[in-house]
Amino acid sequence: MATYSISDLAREFDLTTRAMRFYEDMGLLQPQRSGPGGRVRVYSARDRTRLKLTLRAKRLGLSLTEAKEIIDLYDSPRDTEVQLRRFLEALAAHRRQLEAQMTDLQANLDEVREHEREAQELLRKIGTTDEGSVG
Repeated sequence: MATYSISDLAREFDLTTRAMRFYEDMGLLQPQRSGPGGRVRVYSARDRTRLKLTLRAKRLGLSLTEAKEIIDLYDSPRDTEVQLRRFLEALAAHRRQLEAQMTDLQANLDEVREHEREAQELLRKIGTTDEGSVG
């Protein structure tokens, strides 16, 4: 069975070891401990998969809490319907949030364009009444 050190996974997924420990604190990863005082973390293939799913969830914009909830469902008995429904709920909520942000951004862009148009118009008026004062 393949195992990984914290450095192995951090390097593979371009993370810091601090981020790895944070994911462990959040309960997303559960490495075995070895060495003196249990200071050496030993990650399993399951931990690697959970890390990969966590990072995918983050890229989709899900919170770590949402990611953990969904990933934990995959550790339960194979009731894929529950897993998929929860995943779809999380994605739908995030999509609605992104759409609202997009609407707000579009309104903001429209306002910026309007101010630009007004400022350009004022510059044109100044340029025709006071040649040489602008520029």
